[in-house]
Amino acid sequence: MNVENITKLEQVRELSEREHAELRPVEQRFGFRSNTYYQRLINWNDPHDPIRRLVIPEPSELLESGKLDASEESAYTRVPGLQHKYRDTALLLVNDVCGAYCRFCFRKRLFLDDNHEVVKDVSLGLQYIASHSEITNVLLTGGDPLVFSALKLKSIIEQIRRIDHVKIIRIGTKMPAFNPRKLYSDDLLMDVFRAYSTPAARIYIMAHFTHPRELTPEAIQCLDALQRAGAITVNQAPMIAGINDDPEVLADLLSRLSFAGVTPYYVFQCRPTMGNRAYSVPLEEACQIFQKAQARCSGIAKRARFVMSHASGKIEIIAVKDGFVYMRYLQASSIEDEGRFMVLSSNKNAHWLDDYQTEADVPFQEACDAGAAF
Repeated sequence: MNVENITKLEQVRELSEREHAELRPVEQRFGFRSNTYYQRLINWNDPHDPIRRLVIPEPSELLESGKLDASEESAYTRVPGLQHKYRDTALLLVNDVCGAYCRFCFRKRLFLDDNHEVVKDVSLGLQYIASHSEITNVLLTGGDPLVFSALKLKSIIEQIRRIDHVKIIRIGTKMPAFNPRKLYSDDLLMDVFRAYSTPAARIYIMAHFTHPRELTPEAIQCLDALQRAGAITVNQAPMIAGINDDPEVLADLLSRLSFAGVTPYYVFQCRPTMGNRAYSVPLEEACQIFQKAQARCSGIAKRARFVMSHASGKIEIIAVKDGFVYMRYLQASSIEDEGRFMVLSSNKNAHWLDDYQTEADVPFQEACDAGAAF
């Protein structure tokens, strides 16, 4: 069965006239995109269906909260279309379209009419990468690079592979969930991975499976095709209220990914992007959900880390214990924060690092002793 794009909410016939009228202002503000394959995964008899919640707008998105660039990515833009925040890794924003639009997307600003962060010509970005020998990882993102034709993607990857110090190419994509057949049926695309994901310099597929129901037989077939073509598959997903904020659901997702040979990499705290408040789980509650989910998983499925992509760096939320929250920087934008360990006084209403007032006055050894008990 052919997969057709759905670019207007009025094309979703399962919604009532009242729902169309109610959601029209949300669509006008933040856009809407889906496809016939993904729409078929929705149980339309359940108003709280998690797949529906993932792509169908909700009135709560119009509540005033957050900002469009919640992690201040603009501060790390070095040339148009390229971000360089962490020493080893550069991001190329190569596309401003996805197979569908997640309602909680942290880069929804890219889909607005007046945004110019994505560039079609990546030559300036490639020149920057070539002149910075510390960059060993390049992440192709956007938008979704696998919406591109295989020839377009090949052109970009081929140019990156000419830069000797770049060893890893990552592709951030939700296409294995949104439209898996587009990938596994594309022989030329698979040839690209066979040619450029080499034993000494791999291509990593950073997949975005958010709920276990997305792991359909077709999605599994897509992941298998990518793996057979030489790509390394990992998964990263935010924890989203009403979708995967349940230990059983999250454990099922992490386990089923590991069964399919996909390494669970990160579970993200939902970023405080404009319109995202109703999708965000309070941080300390989210940490406890994550730990309960991990307790239900085997060792391989436990490899995910619960993290926050803050403006200052990638922060792991390690534990909540006895009125304190324990965090550490896995990566930081400044040398001073690299590897820094933080102990914060509990704030059960906090959703982001900025919601905490100050670090707690806990002696270092006491913090280390507490950390050892986790």
